[in-house]
Amino acid sequence: MSSLLTNASAMTALQTLSLTNKNMATTQNRIATGERVSGASDNAAYWSIATTMRSDNKAISSVQDSLGLGAGKVDTAYTGMNAAIEVVDEIKQKLVSAIGASAGDREKIQTEVSEFLGQLAGIAQSANYAGSNLLANAGDATADLSIVSSYNRAADGTVTVEKLAVVAADSQLTAADGTFAGLLAGFDAMDDTGISAAADDAAIEAFLSTVETALTSMTEAASTLGASKKRIDMQADFTSKLSDAIERGVGQLVDADMNAESARLSALQTQQQLGIQALSIANQSSQNILSLFR
Repeated sequence: MSSLLTNASAMTALQTLSLTNKNMATTQNRIATGERVSGASDNAAYWSIATTMRSDNKAISSVQDSLGLGAGKVDTAYTGMNAAIEVVDEIKQKLVSAIGASAGDREKIQTEVSEFLGQLAGIAQSANYAGSNLLANAGDATADLSIVSSYNRAADGTVTVEKLAVVAADSQLTAADGTFAGLLAGFDAMDDTGISAAADDAAIEAFLSTVETALTSMTEAASTLGASKKRIDMQADFTSKLSDAIERGVGQLVDADMNAESARLSALQTQQQLGIQALSIANQSSQNILSLFR
């Protein structure tokens, strides 16, 4: 049946062309954004998961920053502690050489040891990183180092933040004002550091015992700082890999396959051309009816 009022062929062709144009717009959006799920309307479940994981990944990025800052602080303290151990070793050698030495030699050794003590205090004061000093501090909890190490989301959606703690009192060499404290507290207990023209071998040996005790404690502190640094480095490496894994997981949910989208676009362009042609043919059917009345 031919009708002037209703062109069924044109309506069908128009519906097909509209669907093709809609699909083409979707494909072009995927190519432009690189995502097949760029909004909740594309896939609500995947969009929600991806949005949450991207937010968590930003938090993990902050964790990486915290670990980097913490690593710098601990590494600075570790370097300072090793330098301090070398200075105390020098003091130890001088004390040994002072035993049995003449009064004049002891005076010279005393001068050297005094210089070493000044260097020791200077090292502790200089081991500062971003306002934190694990070698020169108050020796209480206010100087402790707390490093954010992880951001975790449980299955029920609750989140927790884990921290690594480094106790400042375990590595304290001086107070904030530079006076010996903590591991070197005994260095302030003997006048003239035990070496003088009037001192006897017993006094020197007493200070040598103090030095030995300090060396043992400092070595343990250096080991603890080294272990903390290693743990921070390992956590930083894991956090970096975790961030990459989350990013890949989000990509698998929402990223568009550009090869597939390119092929789909080519096919849709062909369908669009055919749809326009079909609509053109359908619109000519009304003109064909006129020929019946000629």
